[in-house]
Amino acid sequence: MLIRKPSVLVFLASLALITIVATVLAQAGLVSTSFVKLLGKTLCLCIAALAMDLVWGYTGILSLGHFAFFGMGGYAIGMWLMWDRTETIVTGTLAQSPLPPTPLEIEEAIGTQIFGVVGSSDVPWLWAFAGSLPLQLAFAVLVPGLIALVFGWLAFRSRVTGVYLSILTQAGTLALSLWLFQNDSGLRGNNGLSGLQNIPGLESVSQAVLSLWFLWASAAALAGAYLLAQWTVSGRFGSVLRGIRDDEARVRFLGYEVEHYKLAVFTVTAMLCGLAGALYYPQAGIVNPAEIAPIASIYLAVWVAIGGRGRLYGAVIGAAVVSLASSWFTGGGAPDINLGFYVIKWTDWWLVLLGLSFVLVTLYAPKGLGGLVDLWTGRRSRNVGPMGPDVGALRSKEEQA
Repeated sequence: MLIRKPSVLVFLASLALITIVATVLAQAGLVSTSFVKLLGKTLCLCIAALAMDLVWGYTGILSLGHFAFFGMGGYAIGMWLMWDRTETIVTGTLAQSPLPPTPLEIEEAIGTQIFGVVGSSDVPWLWAFAGSLPLQLAFAVLVPGLIALVFGWLAFRSRVTGVYLSILTQAGTLALSLWLFQNDSGLRGNNGLSGLQNIPGLESVSQAVLSLWFLWASAAALAGAYLLAQWTVSGRFGSVLRGIRDDEARVRFLGYEVEHYKLAVFTVTAMLCGLAGALYYPQAGIVNPAEIAPIASIYLAVWVAIGGRGRLYGAVIGAAVVSLASSWFTGGGAPDINLGFYVIKWTDWWLVLLGLSFVLVTLYAPKGLGGLVDLWTGRRSRNVGPMGPDVGALRSKEEQA
């Protein structure tokens, strides 16, 4: 695949170069720890954008709930981070008492520390395996995958498509978000899970070093996700996915089990989002229900559209550009513009600028930022004609692109 797809080698080399340069600059003190964390979080968002491009750009399923899977991954790893850190503190405190604490006393003390903010000291059933890092890492990927599998099976077997499927995914995401906002959800309601940047067992390691470790892990995960995505869209499987996107009825008449292909892509992309979330939130330091709100999934679709859907590198470029631009505009990096009668504060106008960019790209540059790469490399668009086994079809050219 690497030989047939030179663009994959270019992407991996560019990713490695960015990671190495960021590491060298950080070690030399030329960039801050917060910037390194921003770069690591951006790479995680690129993984989510890749997943969205697979499910929307290549398969034609506009999911407005994929960022919920991203948040699930964050909650899964956040539960272990809070539990293990709190257990260490509680155990150290109770060890000073005249009598050694019982396991029940330790659990009650941990429950009070974690859930006292919502007026409870009971440990919910959701936290039954919170003390196990391997299980929580598995849950970060398997829980989103299982939920996507069940949801997709119910939706695709009923042949829910188009805008109706988009509304259904958005409604499910909204329901999950509203449930998480409740204090009795077992996940601390609106408070969410905080202090996730403090990794248990690594208290002596500075945040500067931890940020580099997470940057490397995020870069490795993005590289693996890109290879997986490229392998998925290559060959016969990828051709079927694009066929479903362009003419689902025709693919069905050709004898393909359309539902199986859609379910496979929907499930795998949910798992990718869960992995990305598990890497993102320890760098962000906090995860709360607002991260799972439907607007977050809409942003994800906007990133892919701006980058150019149907192009893996376009999705990555779109997510990276919007993430870094958002940080610059909303973090005070962009200077305010004084018009005399009005002062433009970019912290207030960033979302307007993002929405305007989405509209302009949709109307005048449907290939997105990825189209600029096509112009630079002289590559032709993949959507220039019919695909399939017909005479004159462009399948062979498409596979070489």
